[in-house]
Amino acid sequence: MSEQPSSAASPAAAESGLAAAAPGAAGGGVLRPIGWLFRVRGEPTLWQSVLFGALCLGICLGVWWLVTRGEAESRTVGPAVLPSPGETFATFDTLWFDRALTRNTLASLRRVALGFGLATLIGVPLGVLCGCFSWCQAFFAPFSIFGRNIPVAALIPLTFSLFGIGEQQKIMFIFIACVAFIISDSAQAVRDVDMRYVDTAHTLGARRRQIIMKVLVPLALPDIFNSLRLLFGLAFGYIMLAELVKFGGESGGLGDIIITSQRRGPKEHILLVLMIIPVVALAIDRMLYWAQRELFPHRYGGFGLLRAGVRFVVHLWEDLKGLFWRSRRGAELAVTSVSAPEKKP
Repeated sequence: MSEQPSSAASPAAAESGLAAAAPGAAGGGVLRPIGWLFRVRGEPTLWQSVLFGALCLGICLGVWWLVTRGEAESRTVGPAVLPSPGETFATFDTLWFDRALTRNTLASLRRVALGFGLATLIGVPLGVLCGCFSWCQAFFAPFSIFGRNIPVAALIPLTFSLFGIGEQQKIMFIFIACVAFIISDSAQAVRDVDMRYVDTAHTLGARRRQIIMKVLVPLALPDIFNSLRLLFGLAFGYIMLAELVKFGGESGGLGDIIITSQRRGPKEHILLVLMIIPVVALAIDRMLYWAQRELFPHRYGGFGLLRAGVRFVVHLWEDLKGLFWRSRRGAELAVTSVSAPEKKP
């Protein structure tokens, strides 16, 4: 008697069969080529980044052209509200020559670099201390909470009253706006270092200073540098608030061009400067990202050129310091032996 196949087929086999048949039934030949579009957390290739970035810009320009095309009376958005792309780019030569675009851009960059550099010099060491010692974290917690949550525009009258309306006010505005974020991010980077490295250093007999300088700081530096790179873009975005007031014959900066164009025109210059600021910020970000990869190739995949240069300078400094210390110590021992009285037998 022939054995009849079981009517209760294996559920797993049935499900696998359905899963295998589903792509074909749903047009798998069509879906499979574009499946990479919906890959969860997939890394984009270079051509994908360029293609979709250009597509986004093209859509934005297309919408801008669409709502501002035609005569002024027939436009969806009037020229007094939003000039057309052609009208905007036609005024670039007056922005470049009459409004001193290059000089004002360099003035804004110098203010951001000085203010952010000062915030880095103060914020990173304080953040390292906060990440290493809990009492230091508790001590600076009110300052950090205040600095990270206060509206940045509220700092303008405070900096006017403390530092006047000159160049110092603009630099200190950037400093106050950024230093709390740098302290907080640096402390978090130190706290994120795995405790097993500290335990290993203790086992090997390292002192507290050696653990901080030889273990915690080197391991936290990649995250600190990455945070500084991102925060620099934040600082550059504050430049309009920092340049509300122009003092004397100084360069007003990009923020001054925007404010002056808003009051007296032309409005096309506002749009041009709003395009220039992200382009300049992106160029600086790419330079910093290159430096980040070269300093920390084990984390971000570079050739390590800057890392090799830094290590050479550090080793040279250590050798010179050791040579100077040994020669100074030898001279002191020689002077001591000469000045010591000889004992008579």
